[in-house]
Amino acid sequence: MLRTLLAASLTLLAAPALAQAPPVLKSEVIRRWKAPEATQGVAVDARHFYAVANFRIAKYDKATGAKVAEWSGDKARFPHINSCEIIGRDLVCVNSNFPETPMTSSVEIFDPVRMVHRRTVSLGQQIGSLTWLDRKDGVWWAAFANYDGKGGEPGRGHAYTQLVTFDDQWRRMESWSFPTSVTDRFAPMSSSGGAWGPDGLLYVTGHDHPELYVLSLPKGGSKLDHLATIEAPIEGQAIGFDRSAPRVMFGISRPNREVVSMTLPVVAVK
Repeated sequence: MLRTLLAASLTLLAAPALAQAPPVLKSEVIRRWKAPEATQGVAVDARHFYAVANFRIAKYDKATGAKVAEWSGDKARFPHINSCEIIGRDLVCVNSNFPETPMTSSVEIFDPVRMVHRRTVSLGQQIGSLTWLDRKDGVWWAAFANYDGKGGEPGRGHAYTQLVTFDDQWRRMESWSFPTSVTDRFAPMSSSGGAWGPDGLLYVTGHDHPELYVLSLPKGGSKLDHLATIEAPIEGQAIGFDRSAPRVMFGISRPNREVVSMTLPVVAVK
């Protein structure tokens, strides 16, 4: 009996501990604005937000909610602008040929003051479709989406979605995959939005679910760490931090054609 108990104890000690599920937190709505162009995502600066709708980008005054300017491009050249981000003095957007295959992507750079297109950086064919882009620590952080069905390529489903860094010459540097706890929520689509927060954490959305996934770079290995999930009043799509206010994020409610601002809770880092 003693030998049996000892063996059972050693087995329990040797068994790996069950991974604790990331906590679920809640955001708080600040304001909503009607914006017919709010179908793909939103970018934001101190005075304006920019609602994104494929080959159209509309600029709105945050204080009044009035549309003050709009850019509209050739659908053949800009079939699917997925997201935009204010980076420095530029409105930096990403464009893909979704749902066509093979997947091709480009970075489109605009003047947010005059709302004119400045230039294009063609990334051509990558391992996935470029859906969002951000700038941090002197490099570009890009998400390449993969899909189970429409717009996907054979042999690569949603789990192949990846985060990639590029230098200023757009040479690939490093890449990470997303944890299963996040890609399971992406399925059958992928990540539609993402941005680095002022706390140094990565905030990511899927395509449909009303939630944000808070991630960090791993201390070892090649898979991002899932720190928390935040319930949010948006249905996935592209997001952006309002750098003029603490912990304020903008997103969209695609079904309602609304831009939504929200306050995010503080996420604990172990």
